[in-house]
Amino acid sequence: MEKWIAIVAAVVVMGGFYVLYVSLVKKKNKVKEAASGIDVQLKKRYDLIPNLLQMAAKFMEHEKGLMTEIVRLRTEAIKKDFGGNPQEAIDLANQIDARLHDFWLSVENYPDLKSNQTMMQAMQTFSEAEEHIAAARRFYNASVNDLKNAVEIFPGNVVAAMVGIRADMPFFEAEKQEKQRINADEFFK
Repeated sequence: MEKWIAIVAAVVVMGGFYVLYVSLVKKKNKVKEAASGIDVQLKKRYDLIPNLLQMAAKFMEHEKGLMTEIVRLRTEAIKKDFGGNPQEAIDLANQIDARLHDFWLSVENYPDLKSNQTMMQAMQTFSEAEEHIAAARRFYNASVNDLKNAVEIFPGNVVAAMVGIRADMPFFEAEKQEKQRINADEFFK
């Protein structure tokens, strides 16, 4: 009888270990999937950038420095793999976000450009791409959070340590300037 109890206990422990292991692997793969989703959306954005800049260049001859910087960052970003070094990719994406924000502010100074039907359509497409990037970032952060919780909370932390699963992926966070409060009075001066 004691022999059967020991066998059943061993099967229960091994089954529990297996269930936790499978759960951790699924969460780790979900983070990879989410990182890949960000890559896909960023690629879509990077494909749109040259078209936008080409249209705007005709109107914004003196904004060439800003456009050159956006092209340089885009070229660098295309070479990055989000899954390879996520923090570096996050930093680069944030730099592009900041430069694109500056670009859109510059576009506001050109009424002919803003009213151009092709530019309006391009801006709408770009806005949709930005929404998709934001959604992909939220999915990524949720996946990282799930993995971090599973790896840090008992008994998952024991299994994770045994099989070498770590939750070292960074969260995608807003840059410091994006967190600052916007003063609407500045736009009416």
